[in-house]
Amino acid sequence: MPKESIQKLIHKFIPDPEVIKRHKNLQFLGDKLHEPNLWHLNRRSISMAFAVGLFCAWIPSPMQMVFAATGAIYYRANIPISVALVWITNPVTMPPLFYFAYKVGLWFMNQPPGTQEADFSLSLMFSGLSDAWQPFLTGCFVMGIVSSAIGYFGIQYYWNYHVTKKWAERKEKKLNVK
Repeated sequence: MPKESIQKLIHKFIPDPEVIKRHKNLQFLGDKLHEPNLWHLNRRSISMAFAVGLFCAWIPSPMQMVFAATGAIYYRANIPISVALVWITNPVTMPPLFYFAYKVGLWFMNQPPGTQEADFSLSLMFSGLSDAWQPFLTGCFVMGIVSSAIGYFGIQYYWNYHVTKKWAERKEKKLNVK
């Protein structure tokens, strides 16, 4: 897929920054929404967007998108990508991912899996009636940090690889022309 068509596809789904900047409910942010990196597609803003969005995806809260947008503004990351990445944990993927986070939390806290495995359920955990919240939140935090780092450095590596490859193609093309 050519680069131009990828950019057109991305811009097709990204809302117009000017409309968002003028939105009446966002006026409290003032000039912070005018930061170019919040809307542009460059290595820094995209890699930070992956870090922010993937970290916020592991926050067990219905306000994940607000946290991702706030984090994107604070770290000057691309807002639409940060908010979109939060949807990795959606109603379909949330139970297995959060159960995995719970298991990671048990391992990280050095607790045997058999002591609390029978007690784990999302309804008990969210209602606060279970001891599962500590390993669950620990696992979510650990998974947020790990996914954030993998997302950030993965995008940095991919971007660097892509640019290096393009430069090599240009150099090859230039040598073939002569």
